Amino acid sequence: MEKPFIRFGYADRKLSLSNKRLVQAFIAKLVNDEANCPCQLQYVFCSDGFLHKINLSFLQHDDFTDIITFDLSDVGDKLIKGEIYISVDRVTANSIELGVSLEQELLRVIFHGALHLCGYSDKSKAAKVVMRSREDFYLREFGVL
Repeated sequence: MEKPFIRFGYADRKLSLSNKRLVQAFIAKLVNDEANCPCQLQYVFCSDGFLHKINLSFLQHDDFTDIITFDLSDVGDKLIKGEIYISVDRVTANSIELGVSLEQELLRVIFHGALHLCGYSDKSKAAKVVMRSREDFYLREFGVL
């Protein structure tokens, strides 16, 4: 069985995660709990502009978003692989608007991307409720909610 691998990279925005190794280990646990398999995930922290270009190029969406997740897993493979792009600008603005800490909102989005790769959707109202419930569950388990 493959060993979990989670990497944090930076496009055009730096971000300091004080508990980086703990977060990486927790993401591996989340994926194992949800999908019962290891993962290879690359998180890329970037600006609104950088993510907007990806949104236009790959999804033909002309709007700003906090996260875009690309599933790179092979069909039938018991390994979850993906690239997850997170706009630090959007996460910061959302944390202020929602009245939560930047750490909490950042972790919510980080977990959100992993949950997408585990099969969760947020396309419908009902799916959004389930996704939010799983995010909250992992935020509580991590100790920030």
